[in-house]
Amino acid sequence: MSISNEDKKKLVQAYGLNPNDTGSPEVQIAIWTAEINNLIEHFKTHAKDTHSRLGLMKKVSRRRHLLDYLKNKSEERYQALIKKLDLRK
Repeated sequence: MSISNEDKKKLVQAYGLNPNDTGSPEVQIAIWTAEINNLIEHFKTHAKDTHSRLGLMKKVSRRRHLLDYLKNKSEERYQALIKKLDLRK
């Protein structure tokens, strides 16, 4: 379950370093998080959809790799993003 182009533009504006920044880790993590949240909502009504569950696991893994990269690159940016996206409880 992907997100719409309008939602992606909003995420780029909110998390990007400039309006055209689609490659920074913050933007990519925000997009992956939105897609993961959409899939979680999907599973509330379609609990036995195992094919989509595999896609969810791949997205979670990719986001984890990007978070690790950002943490190694800049701890401050990592902590700010975690707080902004409310990823850690």
